[in-house]
Amino acid sequence: MSTVGSPVLLLAPLYPPTQAELEAGYRVVRLWEAADAGAQLDAIAADCRVAVTHSGRGIDRATIERLPRLELVANFGVGVDAIDLDACRSRGIAVTNTPDVLTEDVADLALALLLAAVRRIPQGDRFVREGRWAKGPMGLTQSLQRRKVGIVGLGRIGAAIARRCAAFNTELGYFGPRRKAGVDYRYFDDIVALAGWADVLVAACPGGPDTAKLVSRAALEALGAEGVFVNIARGSVVDQPALVELLVAGRLGAAGLDVFDDEPNVPPELFALENVTLQPHQGSATHPTRAAMGRLVLDNVAAWAAGRPLATPV
Repeated sequence: MSTVGSPVLLLAPLYPPTQAELEAGYRVVRLWEAADAGAQLDAIAADCRVAVTHSGRGIDRATIERLPRLELVANFGVGVDAIDLDACRSRGIAVTNTPDVLTEDVADLALALLLAAVRRIPQGDRFVREGRWAKGPMGLTQSLQRRKVGIVGLGRIGAAIARRCAAFNTELGYFGPRRKAGVDYRYFDDIVALAGWADVLVAACPGGPDTAKLVSRAALEALGAEGVFVNIARGSVVDQPALVELLVAGRLGAAGLDVFDDEPNVPPELFALENVTLQPHQGSATHPTRAAMGRLVLDNVAAWAAGRPLATPV
């Protein structure tokens, strides 16, 4: 990796090996460490042409406008909903992300959350640890076999989740903006109809304004008191207050949640619920996947520095 003289703005910490390699090859400015972020941006504005961020942090219009020479925003993550894409496009700023390499691990976690919810795996673990097994058997659970699974968003990750669910002899349906060519799963053009049909609803769609509260109160109510909701997409795609209310009231059967509206803040009402499995946004959080994501970030920055086509433009 060749060193470039202009500073690379790093808006938030990255996977440590990725960050170390970035800092070995470029003059990196760690914005989160600045005592005065605005002053730090002003200090590098005349020279900064690359910003590196991650999906949880993104970059907003105000920051973009303070960097008049910015040419590239390299995102560590597939989701770009926290990046002001309109601001980037209006300036001709390229945006890259890290697709494909995280698909399988995110899909694995979705299935883990689904199995945890249906087979009550966390509850069984506590049952054994707390010594209750010696006093009698744990109650029976539900089965995933031959259940109807509805997937909201049949992109790369949604399709990978569907493949895993098919191995459990499930019947599959999906919702999206259009029917997918060559896909035999049942298609729904109405998410409430999908939820009413399904036993399990899995959110796997992108975040952003277009999908805000897509999994609505009406959809959750249609899923019903025996239904299971799994979210590995974004907290914004579900009506979170309605989700919490229905779970607390027993009007939704169970949930497996990896993402939330205001991370890392999680509605405290969920903590006491036995029918909810919670994760701290761990979908892509494995060493192999984070290393592969980091390689794409580094490849995109290196391509920009060398004047080559970007590896994964958005």
